[in-house]
Amino acid sequence: MEAMQKRAKRRQNTRRAIIVAIVAVVVLGTGALLFSGKTTTTTTTTSTAPATTTTVAAAPISFSPVKDPSPAGVSGKAPTLVMPPGAPPITPELANLITGTGPGAVYGDTFTAQYELATYSARKVIQSSWPKGFSDTLKTGPGGLISGWVAGMEGMKVGGRRELILPPVDGYGDTSPGTGIAKNDTLIFIIDLVKLSK
Repeated sequence: MEAMQKRAKRRQNTRRAIIVAIVAVVVLGTGALLFSGKTTTTTTTTSTAPATTTTVAAAPISFSPVKDPSPAGVSGKAPTLVMPPGAPPITPELANLITGTGPGAVYGDTFTAQYELATYSARKVIQSSWPKGFSDTLKTGPGGLISGWVAGMEGMKVGGRRELILPPVDGYGDTSPGTGIAKNDTLIFIIDLVKLSK
């Protein structure tokens, strides 16, 4: 009788251990899935194109006006990017330097653009697509663009020029994708939209 009670107790303890292990795996797996959707992994690129991220989806971004925008310049000619004075802003900023024509860009459009990129850490232009240009699809996700670039181009028209100032959360976050872009860097883009395909 005592031996049967010991075996029954061992079986009960084994069942409890299995249940605890299953619950732990489910909890850890759920946590990993939740947090993997918020983690941005950046791919280093050696071209002048902006590095891509594997962010699951772009969260809506609300832009303030650029406090000290660069000069508008002339559409079709390289812009003059002027570093804003002082500390980087903590919220994203946008300025329409030149308004284009035609339909505005929306998520999923394929585009050709020219751009210049400066960073607050370098305090100068570190990348430029001029004169050869840059083509991509206006989307985030695997192989997509950084969320600030996508949100900042929405509504932009062909022939238009925009200046974007993107804090780290809308750029590369705590990852340095290449020379001139520090961890937690604030980015300044001037983008000319050359072509748009719906």
